[in-house]
Amino acid sequence: MTVKKILICDDSATDLARLQQVLHEAGHTLLTTTSGEEAVNRAKREQPDAIFLDIVMPGMDGFAVCRSLHTDQDTKHIPVVFVSTKHQKADQVWAKMQGAKGIVGKPYEGREILEILEML
Repeated sequence: MTVKKILICDDSATDLARLQQVLHEAGHTLLTTTSGEEAVNRAKREQPDAIFLDIVMPGMDGFAVCRSLHTDQDTKHIPVVFVSTKHQKADQVWAKMQGAKGIVGKPYEGREILEILEML
């Protein structure tokens, strides 16, 4: 799968900017949101090729977003990768159970993000 358009959702401006920088420098078209609810709506409307999603957010957390996307006919095909401080073994197992394709722990190296994109 060729990933061109990516939706990034993170409520932290710093973390959002860092991920944008890594993906923009790699030549991807980016969409950004700062809330889970907005991520679900943008994913339905924009149909990105992949989604990078924080877990810990106010309101609808990343796990709920992932579940919502993967139970919706219009978005279930979009691969979701979590980028979060929550990346212990239990978090990894739960992320997979919600439908995520992977999880990258914060802090991360830019190459980790690009490597996971190659696996999608």
